[in-house]
Amino acid sequence: MLLTVFAYAMMVVFMYVIMKKKMSPFTALVLIPLAFALVAVLTGVVQDVNIGTLVRQGLFGNNSKDKLTAMKGTAETGVMLLFAILYFSLMLDSGLFDPITNKMIRYAKGDPMKVLVATAIVAAAVSMNGDGTTTTLICCSAFVPIYKKLDMKLMNLGVLVILQNTIMNLLPWGGPTARAMSVLGVEADILGYLAPGMVLSILYVIFFVARGMGKKERARLGIKELTDAELDELTTISDPEVLAIRRPQNFWINAVMTLVLVGWLVAGSFIDAIEVKPVVLFLIGTGLAMMINYPDLKTQSKRIGENAGDAVQVVLLVFGAGVFMGLFQGTGMAKALTDSIVHIIPQQLAGFWSLIIALISVPGTFFLTNDGFYYGVLIPFAEIGRQYGFTDMQMALASLMGQAFHLLSPLVAFIYLLLRLTGLDMGEWQRESAKYAAVVFVIFVVTIVLMGHMPLYLAQ
Repeated sequence: MLLTVFAYAMMVVFMYVIMKKKMSPFTALVLIPLAFALVAVLTGVVQDVNIGTLVRQGLFGNNSKDKLTAMKGTAETGVMLLFAILYFSLMLDSGLFDPITNKMIRYAKGDPMKVLVATAIVAAAVSMNGDGTTTTLICCSAFVPIYKKLDMKLMNLGVLVILQNTIMNLLPWGGPTARAMSVLGVEADILGYLAPGMVLSILYVIFFVARGMGKKERARLGIKELTDAELDELTTISDPEVLAIRRPQNFWINAVMTLVLVGWLVAGSFIDAIEVKPVVLFLIGTGLAMMINYPDLKTQSKRIGENAGDAVQVVLLVFGAGVFMGLFQGTGMAKALTDSIVHIIPQQLAGFWSLIIALISVPGTFFLTNDGFYYGVLIPFAEIGRQYGFTDMQMALASLMGQAFHLLSPLVAFIYLLLRLTGLDMGEWQRESAKYAAVVFVIFVVTIVLMGHMPLYLAQ
């Protein structure tokens, strides 16, 4: 009984400090479970455990056959994310996406329809690095001048950027997927299950949302042809620091390398004969990208230093999640919390547990940070799901469905940059984006269910 009280108290304290920003997510993930675990041990509520051993098991896994105590560890996921983020940062630095952006601008010229379709394509391509700030800066820098020159609605730009970033943010090196992977111990083959829904959603944004906006803008503005001089002004990079790290001569080798890497990652999820651990793929890819684009040692060190900040922040959270899971499960608090919730929830809902998680993830990831939802709410819900017969992969997929709305949350920092660069009102932008995000959510759920990766109902 007392262990259950400790478990609820720990979750309440954790959620409070995360929501009120009293502690950083990393320090909360490490220190709060550590404090409660120490109190539980010192008071005799938990016996015969070693705190250091539990932390190590959370980071590196254990071989327990008990589903409630089995842990795969988060260290490998953290290392994979480190190299994945560095790889795509190097691709952005080298200018892999510059020709795509420039060609889209020249393709669009002065046709509002083409401008909007180009916006959607570029936003999807740049969002591959999983960073909303980078996507916002690149897309707004490229397209805001065109929208203003043609007197187009900047609301459309804000909606398209956030929709495409929302979809691409589900890549394994993106924030929410990384958290789901670390909490539930699933591998990067989750991408193979998410990919069909992501592809359909991207096509929906390009060919339905963007084209629909384009028809309205064409009717309102007509088509205006931009001169070659005006197009040159829009596509020329003038910042000397940016030019210094660009490697346009390596575009094709970078493009082929990226396609092979991502293609191998996805194909390996379905074909055992060619499966290679994602951490190995990204480690090799990062090394090759560094040698090909920045062979000089000083330049390599600078590029790592410039890009390491974002990578380290994500990796620290993954390692922190390992500490949290090790202490939470190893002390028995996870099982105590799960047992208490199981007695509260009607048994009739047990078979719909994956769908319940998917529905809860909508308000959960909107009103809470990803850290609060995945490291707080999802943990006990996942423990319950295991008792009902749902796999960790099914629950991980279900928990990611609500990401269709997450980036509309005022808790997401980079949206303020997007709103500032486009001059949009948050409330109007949220309402306009939400109606399209709802369709993305439906696409996500229907695709996962039809492909058999997430059951709507599991007989009890």
